[in-house]
Amino acid sequence: MYATPDGESHFADIEVSYEAVNDWISRANAIGASSVTFNTAKAGMNYEWHNAPRRQFVIGLSGTYEVVVSDGEVRQVGPGTVLLAEDLTGKGHIMRVPASNDVHYAAVPLQDQSPTA
Repeated sequence: MYATPDGESHFADIEVSYEAVNDWISRANAIGASSVTFNTAKAGMNYEWHNAPRRQFVIGLSGTYEVVVSDGEVRQVGPGTVLLAEDLTGKGHIMRVPASNDVHYAAVPLQDQSPTA
């Protein structure tokens, strides 16, 4: 998720390149991070328009939720989904958790706080 100069937020898909470490493992380049927090969002939560508090990876651990960006696109987020949240300005996004499940996710703030978009 990122914000454009006109204040709209959008999703963009990126490809990550992996290099073989051995016959069983491939690894992407390291990205500097400063910490990790583990979070729970309760079933039925509707976190209205807000910006990411800092440039960070948000990694779904359990449960599903949806994210709405200001251009109207909606994406389902579940376990194993990784979002790079960098919509630090503009209209931001909405996070909605269905009434059927709580959500557990990790937030990993990046050392480099310069948006990529």
